[in-house]
Amino acid sequence: MKRLRVLALVPTGSVPPESLEDMSSKQIEDLKMEYDVLTALRQLHHETQCLGVRDDLRPIREAIEEWKPHVVFNMLEEFHGHVSFDQNVVAYLELLRVPYTGCNPRGLVLSRDKALTKKILSYHRIRVPGFAVFPRGRRIRRPKRLAFPLLVKSLTEEASTGISQASLVGNDEQLTQRVEFVHEHTLSDAIAEEYIEGRELYLGVLGNHRLETFPLWEMIWRKLPEGMPRIATARVKFNVDYQKKYGIVTRAAKGLPEGVADRVARLGKRIYRVLGLSGYARLDLRLREDGQLFVLEANPNPDLSHDEDFAEAADAGGLPYNPLVRRILGLGLRYHATWYR
Repeated sequence: MKRLRVLALVPTGSVPPESLEDMSSKQIEDLKMEYDVLTALRQLHHETQCLGVRDDLRPIREAIEEWKPHVVFNMLEEFHGHVSFDQNVVAYLELLRVPYTGCNPRGLVLSRDKALTKKILSYHRIRVPGFAVFPRGRRIRRPKRLAFPLLVKSLTEEASTGISQASLVGNDEQLTQRVEFVHEHTLSDAIAEEYIEGRELYLGVLGNHRLETFPLWEMIWRKLPEGMPRIATARVKFNVDYQKKYGIVTRAAKGLPEGVADRVARLGKRIYRVLGLSGYARLDLRLREDGQLFVLEANPNPDLSHDEDFAEAADAGGLPYNPLVRRILGLGLRYHATWYR
């Protein structure tokens, strides 16, 4: 790949310094992905410029007009504080006819709305948990077909925002309380889905048309007290002390029943295409004891930190970190958006 001018879009406040020395673990956590990606781009000998974005599109246009990047490396997860607005930034890049990395606007729209995702997958006979949506400002009434226990979360927020052990509810009173909590604390509609007891699996998928899958990854709870549900709460994902207390790790899935890994890989490619995804994504699934697979979520543009699930699975599949970043860059350059046809 020739030397490129790469404009990196990151959240305001996450523009990384040249070095992480003398920074606290909290400071590093807030910009680690951005630092890892930019470091990889520089090691790949690309010319980089990093732009912090919050709620104004003008700096993006100005940087593109003045610097004329070959490609934009998109690391935004929200715009103006809303996760559902990130697709608008990508759509804006398409209007400017600039190649970009990661998922296209249509794929982001279909996958960000958890209920819409499940409806589409159900139409294609892909198994998902039963669910119901509870809009803000509406009466909270559980459909009779929806059986407890239920996991209640935001319809659109990511990174387990608002999810805790209290999110798993066993009766209508608890359901009402938790839905109201989600409405108040995330300012979004709530979704309640049937809790699937089983192994939590993650599948990394890379590509636009020709797709590649990585080895299955799994979340393990080594010291969880008996009867405590295995839920990927915000504390499970981001609280290091909590992870140590309960022995929570993610690693390559071991001891899977024969044929499951191949079945998940085929299913993952099908989901990726059904939802119109591009670039790269992580799919979250549950494997029940009886061998049934349930799709929980599709996550376009997952965390690209070198020590997070997606990059670790890629490395286990023979694609180390810097080559992974190079591949993502190449996919962005080769993606044929509507304007390109």
